Amino acid sequence: MTLERWQRLSEWPMMAAALLFLAAYSVQVIADLPDAEGAWADALVWAAWAVFVLDYGVRLWLAPSRGRWFLYNLHELAILALPALRPLRLLRLVTLLKVVHSRAGSALRGKLLLYVLGSASMLIYCGALAALDAEQNDPQANIRTFGDALWWALTTITTVGYGDHYPITVVGRFAAAGLMVAGIAVLGVVTASIASWLVESVSAQTAAKTAERTAAALDAVDAPLEQQIRALSEQVARLAAVLEARGPRG
Repeated sequence: MTLERWQRLSEWPMMAAALLFLAAYSVQVIADLPDAEGAWADALVWAAWAVFVLDYGVRLWLAPSRGRWFLYNLHELAILALPALRPLRLLRLVTLLKVVHSRAGSALRGKLLLYVLGSASMLIYCGALAALDAEQNDPQANIRTFGDALWWALTTITTVGYGDHYPITVVGRFAAAGLMVAGIAVLGVVTASIASWLVESVSAQTAAKTAERTAAALDAVDAPLEQQIRALSEQVARLAAVLEARGPRG
């Protein structure tokens, strides 16, 4: 077993664990279940967390250079070590983004578009969940329902920010800061992708028109030559006919 083979084999199980975690955590937050009623959802969340820990341990064990791999993946260790701050658990869903990126296709633009759309959708949903989890039980909060949280996430990630809903807790504001930074990055990628597509389209149209003009210019140059060659051919044919009519002279 190698690290690359393990990552290929564990890709879909890790995606299933991430989706299970997202579903259970969504039920916990949106339904705002008491501890007794939400025990089953909490058990699913911890089961998914155990899968993430197992995957991390196996990848660390299989890494060719464990020390270097450990240093390069400190962020994953930090994500696994954050079970106390519930909204920050959503960072574990980076697993889904990895799968989306690897399955997006071979075409660069299609891969980029799918990756950006998947990232933006997940950021909006997870940002809404994180804000609602942090805010809904605060008496002074104005984000009390998932609809409020989703609207806030949409206006935040698009940098519109109407100000009708905003977080007041420390964790909620950290979630907002992360969502704003991520939103700017996603919008920047979308803008760059659209600009690249426009430049490529204009370049392709310009190249096609240039090719047409070049072909037309060559045709204009070749036409007189073809006429001259045709005239010379006709003259040669007439001379040959005259010579043939006179016959050989003895």
